[in-house]
Amino acid sequence: MTEQALAPHANQALLNRSLAAVWHPCTQMKRHESLPLIPIARGDGVWLYDADGTRYLDAVSSWWVNLFGHNQPQIKAAITQQMDQLEHVMLAGFTHEPVVALSEQLAALTGLGHAFYGSDGASATEIALKMAAHYWRNLGLPAKNRFVYLQDSYHGETIGALSVTDVPIFRQAYSPLVRDNFAVQSPDARQAQPGQTARDVALWAIEDLARVLAAHHHEIAALIVEPLIQGAAGMAMYDPIYLQQARALCDQYQVLLIADEIAVGFGRTGTMFACEQAQIKPDLICLSKGITGGYLPLAAVLCSDAVYTAFYADETARAFLHSHSYTGNPLACAAALATLAIFRDQDVIAQNQRKAAEFNRIFAPLAAHPRVRHWRNCGMIWAFEIADAPAQFATLFFTEALKEGLLLRPIGHTVYFMPPYIMTAEDAQFLLAGTLKALARCC
Repeated sequence: MTEQALAPHANQALLNRSLAAVWHPCTQMKRHESLPLIPIARGDGVWLYDADGTRYLDAVSSWWVNLFGHNQPQIKAAITQQMDQLEHVMLAGFTHEPVVALSEQLAALTGLGHAFYGSDGASATEIALKMAAHYWRNLGLPAKNRFVYLQDSYHGETIGALSVTDVPIFRQAYSPLVRDNFAVQSPDARQAQPGQTARDVALWAIEDLARVLAAHHHEIAALIVEPLIQGAAGMAMYDPIYLQQARALCDQYQVLLIADEIAVGFGRTGTMFACEQAQIKPDLICLSKGITGGYLPLAAVLCSDAVYTAFYADETARAFLHSHSYTGNPLACAAALATLAIFRDQDVIAQNQRKAAEFNRIFAPLAAHPRVRHWRNCGMIWAFEIADAPAQFATLFFTEALKEGLLLRPIGHTVYFMPPYIMTAEDAQFLLAGTLKALARCC
C-alpha cells in the first residue's frame, strides 16, 4: 500500500487523538462531532497545507498574528541563531541583549519606555490594569482602582481582562468572579444615522465618556481602548477624533489612558501603531500578536516616565511585583527584532498603503454585493456585514470558505479579511472569488 493511500487513515487517527487529548480554544467541543478539525501539516507564505496537501489561504493571519507569512526565512534564521546562544534565562536579576535591544526599539517606536514583558495579549492587559491601579496607590490615591472601557470591547479572557471586556459569551459565565467597571458608549461608525458621519458618532460617544469621568474620576485608574478598531465587536471602526478627545478628558480628570494595540499594532491600521493616526500618546500601551511576526508568544507593556517613576523607590512594596516564568524570553525577543527589521528594511508601512489601495480595487465587486452592508477598510483590515444572514452563519460560512481554500472565521454576521502583509494581487483575486462563491452557497 502506498504512503498516499495510508494518508487518510493517518489523518483520521490524528484527528481522533486531538479530540481525545486537546481542549481546543473558543470552541464548543461537541460541535466537532459534525464539524471536523483540519489537520495542518505545514505553512508557506500566505498558505496553510493540510495533511493531504490541500492548501488554504490564511486570510485571518492565524488569529491576527502572522504578518509576513509562514516559513519566513529571516525570522526563522533569527530564532535559530539565538537558540545556539541562549534559549532562556530568568529576567529577574538578569538581562540579555535581545530583550534590551527590543525594549530600546519599541521605546523609539512608541515614545514610551521601560518595556514590561508577558506572553500574550491577555497577560499584557492584566499587566497594564495592575500597573495603572498600583500607580495611583503609590501616589497616595488607592481609591482610584476602577476602569472605563468601551461597550463591545474585547481585551482578553483572564479575570482582570474580562472586567474590561464587553462580550457576553466570554464574560457571563464568570460574572461572579469579575469586578464591575464602567462601560461607555462605543464610537462604532456603524451606528451612524442617515446624514451622519463617523466623526459625528465619535463626538456623540465621547459625551458619554465625559459624563462618566466627571462623575467617577476619583475612583477611576484608567480608560482602556482598542484604538480605531474594536476587533471582537466585528471590526468596529471609528474616527480618530474619539482618541483625541479621550486623551484630553483623561488629562483633565487625571485618569491614565491605556492603548490596547494588541490586534491593531504593527501596521494593521496603516500606521505602525493606530494611535499615530490620532496624534496622541497613551500612558501605557499593550502590544502582542504581530510583535513576533506570528512565530512565538510575546507581549509587552510600555509606559510613560511618570508611571515608571511612581514605582521607583526604596520600599519593595512600591515595586511592580508581577512576573511570568518566560518574561522577555530571548527566542521570542529575537523573533520580534527580526520582525521589526523587516518593517524597517522593506518599508512595509508604505508598501501596505499601496497594497491596500490595490486590494480595494480588487474587492470592489464584493463591496457592491447586494447582501453586503457597511463595507469598510482600515489599513490591512477589511470587514463587512451580511444582511439577512441565516442562523449559524459564522459556522456555515467558515465551512463553505474552507471548500474554496480559504481560512475565514466570521464574527457573527461580520466577515473580515486580515491577511498577512505579503498577500499579492493574485492572492487577493483568489480571496475575492472564493468569498463570493461561499456567500452564494450560504446566503
